[in-house]
Amino acid sequence: MSIETPLHRVEGMGSAKTGTKDFWHQRVSAVALVPLAIWFVWSALHLVGAAQADVIAFLAAPLNAILMLLFVGTGLYHMMIGMQVIVEDYFHGGWKIAFVILARFFGWGLGAVVAFALLKIAFGH
Repeated sequence: MSIETPLHRVEGMGSAKTGTKDFWHQRVSAVALVPLAIWFVWSALHLVGAAQADVIAFLAAPLNAILMLLFVGTGLYHMMIGMQVIVEDYFHGGWKIAFVILARFFGWGLGAVVAFALLKIAFGH
């Protein structure tokens, strides 16, 4: 005998109805981060000891600017989902909503700052 409702058995969703979406978004963003992280580490190692002008020239190249924006954007999106899961699991009451909102604001704010800096480098000072 099951305590599940017939509707729950048919739909196969939990009480929140959004956990599967977040689960898959986090997995897909993790897979996307693998080649982007390899590119980032390779780039960073090749720029160790380089002059500031060389680093700016590297980031001004269209392919490198796009890959850096994708790396940062995907990483921040992955982080926001992860922080939301942590907050939902370990915080209760009104603090839960406040911390989820703060995590989102932090992620979007940091993304905006990084995107602005990269676009300014890519399109000139």
